[in-house]
Amino acid sequence: MKWSWRSEWPHLVLLAGMFMGALAGWSTLPDRLPVHWGLDGNPDRWGGKFEGLLLLPLAAAAVYLIFAFVPRLDPFHTSYEAFAGAWNRIRLAALALMAGVDVMFQLMMRGWPVRMGVALPLLIGLYFMVLGGALPKLRRNWFMGIRTPWTLSSTRSWDATHRFGARVFLTGGALLAAAGLVGTAWALMIAVLWLALGLIAAIVLSYRVWRDDPDKAGPLG
Repeated sequence: MKWSWRSEWPHLVLLAGMFMGALAGWSTLPDRLPVHWGLDGNPDRWGGKFEGLLLLPLAAAAVYLIFAFVPRLDPFHTSYEAFAGAWNRIRLAALALMAGVDVMFQLMMRGWPVRMGVALPLLIGLYFMVLGGALPKLRRNWFMGIRTPWTLSSTRSWDATHRFGARVFLTGGALLAAAGLVGTAWALMIAVLWLALGLIAAIVLSYRVWRDDPDKAGPLG
């Protein structure tokens, strides 16, 4: 997959923003910072500036590099051009999720009242909804999607499983986002249970479609 400024600049802007936020906080925040919070928003672990300010931006940079280079290692590498748009949306959504969490942490370090139980499910729910929208456009690969021995061995199984999985992720993401807004534990449990059962059903579906596919082959086609 070819690298281009047109596809990469949003990712680089998010990464630059995260590192600029860390740099701004380095000179204004104390040496001892909260680095973990409970769902009630109260800090339950403290650490230094490196952990508090730089660990998440560095992790985001590592995720960006991994996404950039894994297509080169994939036996299905020639298929990535066919779903380049979906691949880029998934990559950008992953960085946006990490950037959103970073902003949330930066605000909490500065004493802003952020409700973790609302913000985190909302961010993750939106991310799952982006995944759900992109899943049907993915083609067989070893690194992204619902990868089972059967989807990797059958184009028909891959396509059917990802159409089904798209509905699971879209509705599950919406349920997660709604659970964050509702702010109750039972709503969050319903969303998690829906996603878990949906993924199990997708795995079962992948086998059933593969079993009946006359054109199924080995994992490398």
